[in-house]
Amino acid sequence: MKKYSILIFAGVMLLSGCSKFLDRQPLSQISPSTAFNSENELQLYVNSFYNAMVPNADNDNNGFTSLYNEDADNIVKNAPSVTSNPSSRTVPVSGGGWSWSNLRNINYFLQNYQNGGLPPSITAKYVGVAKFFRAYFYFGMVAHFGDLPWYSTAIAANDSALLHLPRVSRVVIMDSVVRDLDSAIASLPTTKDVASITKYTALALKSRICLFEGTFRKYHTEFSLPDANTFLQKCVDASETLRQSGAFQVYTSTPGSAYRDLFSSYNPVASEIILARQYSNSLSIYHNVNYYTLTASYGKPGLEKKLVNSYLMADGSRFTDKPGYETMQFYSEMQNRDPRLSQTIRTPGYKRIGGTTTMVPSFVGTTTGYQLTKFVTGTVDDAYAKCYNALPVFRYAEVLLNLAEAKAELGTLAQADINNTIKPLRDRVGMPNMDMAAANAQPDAYLAGQYTNVSGANSGVILEIRRERRIELIMEGVRWNDLMRWKEGHLLALQFKGEYFPGLGNYDLDGDGVTDLVIYAASKPSTPGVQFLLLNTDVILEKGVSGGNILISNNITKTFDEKRDYFYPLPTQELLLNPNLKQNPGWQ
Repeated sequence: MKKYSILIFAGVMLLSGCSKFLDRQPLSQISPSTAFNSENELQLYVNSFYNAMVPNADNDNNGFTSLYNEDADNIVKNAPSVTSNPSSRTVPVSGGGWSWSNLRNINYFLQNYQNGGLPPSITAKYVGVAKFFRAYFYFGMVAHFGDLPWYSTAIAANDSALLHLPRVSRVVIMDSVVRDLDSAIASLPTTKDVASITKYTALALKSRICLFEGTFRKYHTEFSLPDANTFLQKCVDASETLRQSGAFQVYTSTPGSAYRDLFSSYNPVASEIILARQYSNSLSIYHNVNYYTLTASYGKPGLEKKLVNSYLMADGSRFTDKPGYETMQFYSEMQNRDPRLSQTIRTPGYKRIGGTTTMVPSFVGTTTGYQLTKFVTGTVDDAYAKCYNALPVFRYAEVLLNLAEAKAELGTLAQADINNTIKPLRDRVGMPNMDMAAANAQPDAYLAGQYTNVSGANSGVILEIRRERRIELIMEGVRWNDLMRWKEGHLLALQFKGEYFPGLGNYDLDGDGVTDLVIYAASKPSTPGVQFLLLNTDVILEKGVSGGNILISNNITKTFDEKRDYFYPLPTQELLLNPNLKQNPGWQ
């Protein structure tokens, strides 16, 4: 199939609201009796499904994470969103992610693909793609809302019974999702293709979904959901199948740049990336990541302090075990850290790709001082909407992390498994391997203070795998779902922080002996060629003139309701249209 991000899709009418779309044909030119007479028609139709994939850099899909709206407790902007401050959510009249048009499109195909009389040797892989996307759709909706109606057909306008289906347990939904994925895995091709759904993509999705559902059921005991370990084992099986296929490996080159290069490459690195959203300079199809990280237009995103503290030292020891780590200034705290830190944000010595000028963090582009560089390309792409590097949707590294976590949660993890999963990620950047016995013998108190639901003999290694996952997958759209499945939403209610400054004065951010930044309180100094931050206007410090960490949106009280905020509310309009739907707890 063609690269899905640059296809000219058929004219699909995507309308939200259950009662508004389920009776519509998805393609104005297609009717069941005349459709799907050739493989080209099958391909054209299923290509339209790809528009629902995330992450992307253009928009939300069904309310889930795009490149620009990932924040939760990883990335901080100058104003909180509904993912970094769930207490700001309200019950919408319509929308709010309750959109079923993509599913109607898929089910229409599954009902009618045989009408053209094409043999299974031609239709099988397209049916596999459709079932992959139905699983993908329902997984996103379950993560968002919990229980749902199950639709396996495109509903007719006069089918009152189906139009008014109630929500059924997520147990039923997720069993159906796994059946769809197993069917897709059995029928999809094994040829590697970063632009198309293959057997490997379906295995990666099954790995992701089963880890989510297994840990959700384990940690959310309030719902009394069965079979947590069954889903965790399904994650292990899918992940192991993909790993043992030998089709993918962790991309390596130079430890000082390999991680950066994986995300700045214009073409997907096919050795590691299973599926990518691709853009094109020749076709003028772009995204905007450079502008996002360099200007104030997108909220001045920056890493949150606790995440920065979580990066290990280059020798594998814990940064948070170092005396005085809480009051280290930028230059000192950036020394001898996991190289992924310097390949994710600007650190001392940073240079743009292809550039020769050393650059410090620009507070025009970051509110925390930890300015993002992951996905950032050379200066030639800095104009508005001029980036065309590929964005990974599924990559092998995530599958390895899923495998390690699922086995740790099951209690079947061994050091050999760490060697097969975590070690390749550490090797990429020249970091020491994780030692399972040492992690369990002395669990990290800093992480344990955040992930309060972790317990048992494997608690230490589970914490370390969570550390690895957060660092490796930053900006790839997984953090919100991770916090929700681990039942750690309370972390979103914390005050988010940035760099530490001891007070007013001049600051050398890169240790070259030259002032880069001045924090002042009264009249603006005349020092040329530096950044100026007016205290309590441009920057807020915890203790004012006495210094402290940067505080972001400290005037906003954030809360997380453990009985409500793990799910989103259903729109009031849908509850009126379908009286059999019931609102999620706490949102009535």
